[in-house]
Amino acid sequence: MFTFLRTDSTNADFIHLVNELTAYFAVIDGEDHAFYNQFNKIENLKNVIVAYENNKAVGCGAIRPFSTGAMEVKRMYVIPGCRGKGIASKILAELEIWAKELGHNTCILETHKKQADAVALYSKAGYKVIPNYGQYANIKTSVCFEKTLS
Repeated sequence: MFTFLRTDSTNADFIHLVNELTAYFAVIDGEDHAFYNQFNKIENLKNVIVAYENNKAVGCGAIRPFSTGAMEVKRMYVIPGCRGKGIASKILAELEIWAKELGHNTCILETHKKQADAVALYSKAGYKVIPNYGQYANIKTSVCFEKTLS
């Protein structure tokens, strides 16, 4: 059974999971890691979800304000031994609920094109590919998504 904790970026389990994620992305991103990593700082994230299985932190995700009405999904991660159990989908759904509670009607996000599992997750969850935004506008390895929250 999974439980989900709403917290912020000071949560020790979240910090540990993000450190694992950063190490994983260092491999995926290769020489582009420094560019991507500069946009993944976790200080001052007020809306963080940590997923637990039997009291062990197994996944996380966060949202942060992006623009009027929109939240950006950040730091989505599930530990390798727990992938394929639907945890990421549940974290994403919890983040969307929280965004709506905060008065936002849209979620956006960026992921790396090499992240086939992430691309599939967001597509399955109803996210649509949009033109790359902000700092990702001219980055060919990025793919950006948006979902209108109902």
